[in-house]
Amino acid sequence: MSDIKVTLLTQEEHDKIQSELDYLKTQRRKEVAQSIETARGFGDLSENSEYDEAKNEQGMVENRIAELEAMLLNFKIVEESQHASETITIGTKAEILDIEFDEVMSIKVVGVVGADPLNGKISNESPLGKALIGHEAGEEIVVDAPAGPIRYKILSISK
Repeated sequence: MSDIKVTLLTQEEHDKIQSELDYLKTQRRKEVAQSIETARGFGDLSENSEYDEAKNEQGMVENRIAELEAMLLNFKIVEESQHASETITIGTKAEILDIEFDEVMSIKVVGVVGADPLNGKISNESPLGKALIGHEAGEEIVVDAPAGPIRYKILSISK
C-alpha cells in the first residue's frame, strides 16, 4: 500500500495555495534576494545582523514554497455541494452539543488550508473533523482527546 498523503482541498483553498505559491516564487524571492544584496553592502558578513536576518527570511520563504508545492503535489478537489446534505462532509456547517458541558458550538468542516478554529472552521483532519465526517444530525460521536474522550451530539447540518 502507498503511504502518499492526499490533501483534500476545496477549489477556493486550492486557488489560495496556488496564489500564495505564485507570489512567493515570483515576487517575494526577488524581494529577499534584494535584501540580501543590500545587506552585503553593509560590510563584514560575520557581524552583519541585516544579512543574517535576510538569509533567515530567505530560508523561511523557501520552506513555505516547499510546503505549498508538497500540498499541490497530491491533492484532490472536493466539491462543496450547495444542496442540503444528510451527512457531514467538507463544506458542511453543523451545530454540535458538547454533552459534558452542555455547550452548543457552530462549526464548519473545511480542508486543512481553510482551518481557523477560533472562527469555527475545523479541519477535516483534526480529531473532531475526522469524527464528524459521514455522520448525520441526531447522532452522537466520541472524539479521543488528550484529556480523554469527549462526547458530542450533532444537532443540525446545513451547507
